[in-house]
Amino acid sequence: MERELNLSTVEDAVQYQLFLLTQKPEDPEHHQEILQQYIERILAHFAPVLVSYIWQNQPFNLKYKPAKGDIPAHIGGITKFGDNIEDEWFIVYLIKEITKEFPELAARVDDNDGEFLLIEAADFLPKWLNPENSVSRVFFHSGELCIIPLLRTPEVEKLLPATNLTISQALKLLSTHAREFVATNSVRAAVNKRISEYPEKISAFLHRAHCYIPAGIAIVLKQNPALVSAAVQAFYLRDPIDLKACRVFKTFPPETRIMTSVTFTKCLYAQLVQQTFVPDRRSGYSLPLRSHPQYKAYELGMKLAHGFEILCSKCTSQCDDSKKHILDLPLWDNFLSSLKKNNYFKGELEGSVQYLDRLHVAENYFQQTVINSQSSVSRSPGEEILTILKTSPLNLEDFGKEANSLPPEDDDSWLELSPDALDEILKEASGTNKSASTLNEEEQNYNLAEVTESMKAFISKVSTYEGAEMPWSSSEAHVTFDVDSFTNALDKMLGANSEELDSDDLDEEEEFEFLDSDEEFDSKSESRADTTSQNEMVGSIKSYMNEMDNELASTNIGRSFTNPQVVGSDKVCCSEDTGSDLEGDFDAGATGLTPVDIDLNLVTNLLESYHAQAGLAGPTSTILESMGVNLPENTDNKAQS
Repeated sequence: MERELNLSTVEDAVQYQLFLLTQKPEDPEHHQEILQQYIERILAHFAPVLVSYIWQNQPFNLKYKPAKGDIPAHIGGITKFGDNIEDEWFIVYLIKEITKEFPELAARVDDNDGEFLLIEAADFLPKWLNPENSVSRVFFHSGELCIIPLLRTPEVEKLLPATNLTISQALKLLSTHAREFVATNSVRAAVNKRISEYPEKISAFLHRAHCYIPAGIAIVLKQNPALVSAAVQAFYLRDPIDLKACRVFKTFPPETRIMTSVTFTKCLYAQLVQQTFVPDRRSGYSLPLRSHPQYKAYELGMKLAHGFEILCSKCTSQCDDSKKHILDLPLWDNFLSSLKKNNYFKGELEGSVQYLDRLHVAENYFQQTVINSQSSVSRSPGEEILTILKTSPLNLEDFGKEANSLPPEDDDSWLELSPDALDEILKEASGTNKSASTLNEEEQNYNLAEVTESMKAFISKVSTYEGAEMPWSSSEAHVTFDVDSFTNALDKMLGANSEELDSDDLDEEEEFEFLDSDEEFDSKSESRADTTSQNEMVGSIKSYMNEMDNELASTNIGRSFTNPQVVGSDKVCCSEDTGSDLEGDFDAGATGLTPVDIDLNLVTNLLESYHAQAGLAGPTSTILESMGVNLPENTDNKAQS
């Protein structure tokens, strides 16, 4: 199935589509009118959140999309979020809330990585779901994440393909069985974890800083704070041609600079503050010494001024004032009513300075997002800046008064990430971030039997050409092993003579001197009954094992095993004992040595391997963590150090 847009060629962009599930009118024009009304209702309802949001590159926008192939007519859009991944997750929050507010709509979201919602919940997905069959199966409906399963009933298989669905087929299923397709709690929890704190989370990603900027820029940002992102991007992506316009500042001369507070997103602030830039001497922008208490404000203001000047240099100064005409539309009245209903003006009296500032922000948002989304011609950021400068008076006295009572700027220590903070972030992302009391309690109650059971389950799991399958927890399902079926399958693969020894095995057995009865055994096996031959073979194996025990008793091989009889005593089994002690152990083993505790030796070797990793990634931690087993830290070493 072809997608509406090939997002694989668009980096860092998210696509969202909203479909009407209720009965659609046969007339395409009437259907378009209905969908257009939904655009107005959605933007009006979520205006209080959208108006104050600062986007990295492009805002959330909805347009009517006519039917194309298997994709029915719908409303949707594409937003390029650039370096700020939080824009993408904010859009996921918006789409989820839209379907909750308008349950007759179903929505899907993807980006150039595909179904990134499934990537976020990859640890909890059903086994049948993979990238090949996940197309058109993930939707938001009534505020819940839905995954359409593989339907194997005979009636459904006649109507639907075995793997991929089309959008139309998926929407038909959602319209009748949406409740049955709601994703599991763990899958929904993984996605909701990224969006659960919105819209309150928006303020956490903002950064307020003092900037020494021209008064014209202060006016522009007061009426349209979102233009700061376009200015930062223009400065961040500047080239030599752009800097030619900054040799002499025609729009924002440095003589009009004032001190004011500017609101950035943390991503924009980091891009601006970490760029090293020396202005042209002809521009008039000079910086004080680095020891100056307001050096950072001067530097940020200089960089912002260059960004705004670059934007204005790319457009003509002929800008029409179409705001009055636009604000006469009935849509604006509905938009403004929604703002008042959702307390956008924060209780400010109508006509006050704060009320008018918020009103100008709403008007500019309405112009850029609502109207431009319906028009084929949209204004560039530079044209928007020049329009605001043309229609807004410049009063330096008012800005001078504001400069004396600026709110304190935010601390930017978050720019520096310590190793400990990085470890905390990684632990939180992996789900292993726990308090010290919790870790101590777990260490006391830690059962090493879980390690052995997990390893046994892993070894017993059947692997395929796709790789080994990791059991998440040994307690979830009991691993069984059918010896008879395994033997039969082995016989089929090896043939009828699979029970006979290979020639290589025979050659190896001839090397041992204590097997002198082989020839005698071979000659008698042809004449004796099967029972007699089996008894002699068992006896030969026992003799072989006894000889091997006697031979190993004179070696140091015993040092590699842990003797369970010594565990718990004052003597450590793996210490450097004398060879005579080991020989005594093996001599006793020849006459009845206690079998080696396989589980104990397995745990011992795993713990030694884990300790050798010294906190780094290694085979032991990788295998155990993939099975849901997390070994506690070695507190013994900490105590010794």
